[in-house]
Amino acid sequence: MRNHLAVFVLATAALAGCQAGKPSDPLSLNTKSDPTDTMVVVAQAAQKCWFKTKDPAFTQYRLANEVNAPAGRPRFLLVPRRNPGGLPLLVVQAENKGDAATGNYTNIQTFGPILSTPVGERITNDVKRWSGGNTACA
Repeated sequence: MRNHLAVFVLATAALAGCQAGKPSDPLSLNTKSDPTDTMVVVAQAAQKCWFKTKDPAFTQYRLANEVNAPAGRPRFLLVPRRNPGGLPLLVVQAENKGDAATGNYTNIQTFGPILSTPVGERITNDVKRWSGGNTACA
């Protein structure tokens, strides 16, 4: 099982190396929108722009939607298409932060190994755009 995961990770890295783009650092940004509402918009845009268009950068992955997660932190994952129970390659999540003194806000975070590939910058830019309400595809 570990050998299969290692082969998958190496193949993913090799494929990503063939694609134009830059790696990205994990994202952390704040918005005034409700965490669940924000993640619904971002997850729907990701589904539309990355998967329904059959974008070659995302054909090896599938979106695992956990927007209604019981832990109270709505999120979605990018997981290997052939191993949906495998380790996520990307996590995009939103969480309610702040208090009465600072005001409540939603913190949106992205993290995972796919961000260190050439498609990382695109993911970060897409999530920034979508979380701001613009659901257009890049």
